[in-house]
Amino acid sequence: MTEEDFKLLVDFHVKADRQGPGSDTETEKALSLTNLDFEKPLKVADIGCGSGAQTFALATVLEKAEITAVDLFNAFLMQLNLKAVQNNFDDRIITLKESMDQLSFDEGVFDLIWSEGAIYNIGFKKGLEDWKKYLKQGGYIAVSEITWLTNSRPKEIEEYWNAAYPEIDTASNKLEVIEELGYQPVGYFPLKQESWLDNYYSPIEDRFEAFLEENNHSEKAKNLVTQEKEEIKMYKQFKDYYSYGFYIAKKV
Repeated sequence: MTEEDFKLLVDFHVKADRQGPGSDTETEKALSLTNLDFEKPLKVADIGCGSGAQTFALATVLEKAEITAVDLFNAFLMQLNLKAVQNNFDDRIITLKESMDQLSFDEGVFDLIWSEGAIYNIGFKKGLEDWKKYLKQGGYIAVSEITWLTNSRPKEIEEYWNAAYPEIDTASNKLEVIEELGYQPVGYFPLKQESWLDNYYSPIEDRFEAFLEENNHSEKAKNLVTQEKEEIKMYKQFKDYYSYGFYIAKKV
C-alpha cells in the first residue's frame, strides 16, 4: 500500500467513532474478566488505539488509571486528544505516536495491555510475544482478533480471509497460541453482530458519498470504497462463520 493509499484510508476512518467492530459493552465485559483492582492507579497501554473509542471506555471504568494510547497515525491521535479534552480525560490519557512493532516502553511497566481490532497489523502471535515483556508479572493482556466461529465454512469466505489475513483461525487454536507463549487464558467471547453492523459498517456506508465527493471521485478513492463495500458484503453474507474474538490472558 502506497503512502497516498494509507492517507486516504486514514482520512476515510479518522472522524468515525470506531475504526473497527466493537462496543463499549464488550470492552467493559472483557475488562471485567481480568482480576485487576479497578480502584488502583493502574498503568494501561492501548495499542493501535485509533481515535480511541475503547480508550475512553477503559478510562471511564478505570477512574485512577493512566492510559497510554498508541497509534502510528497522527490524525487518529489528534482526534483522540481532542475528545480527551472534551471529556475531561486529558489528565489520564497520554498519546504516543509509535509503530506497534517498535515500542519504546520499559519492560514490566503495565498492569494491562489492550488492543482492539489492531493486533493483526503485526500478527496475533508476534504481537502477544513482543508485548509480553511490557507487562508486569500477573498483568493482563486483552486483544480482539478475527476468528472463525465454526470448524468449516464456505470456500468463498475461507479464501477471502486467508488471502487477507492468513493467521485467521478458530478460538481453540488461538487459545493454544496464547498458552504456548506462557500466558494463562482467562476469558474469550466473540463480538456480537450488532458490533459489526450497527457500530461499524452502517456508519461506514453513510460516509461513502461524502468521501468520494471530498476526493473528487478519484480512482484511488473509488477503489477504497469498492474494497470497503466488498468487505461489508462478505460480512453480511457470511456473518455466522466469523467475528472478532476477544481474548483475555494473564502473564504468569
